[in-house]
Amino acid sequence: MTGAPAPEGRRSEALKERYIVDGDDFQAAGSASSAMKKLLRSLGVPPEAIRRAAICMYEGEINMVIHANGGEAEVAFDGETITMTLADSGPGIPDPELALREGWSTATDAIRDLGFGAGMGLPNMKRNSDEMTIDSTAGQGTTITMTVRV
Repeated sequence: MTGAPAPEGRRSEALKERYIVDGDDFQAAGSASSAMKKLLRSLGVPPEAIRRAAICMYEGEINMVIHANGGEAEVAFDGETITMTLADSGPGIPDPELALREGWSTATDAIRDLGFGAGMGLPNMKRNSDEMTIDSTAGQGTTITMTVRV
């Protein structure tokens, strides 16, 4: 990133940041969403947009740690929208419609014992984004793209 944001939060070019999500590391889960929040605050993004984007990113990070042995998250900000793309090479989501139902989860008992896997990740991501797409192929991985309008 170079330079300061353009007036009124508008940028002439999109800012992009990449974050690696380490699989099976619950201690590090949330570090990408924290870094993204700090970056968006420094750019003067309104707090409500930051809150919604942070929820989306955190839930996506946790899902990548629980289900996909990590992955990569990219955040783009163009002054009007925050776009988060989370990609992994995990087992994929066999039925995205079913996975979007509150309470539905494939988390193991061990993950649930840690306080995760309640089946609210994807529903929270959908609820807090203005747009969300899920592209998933069994055995190849999942890419979720979410947009939050500022």
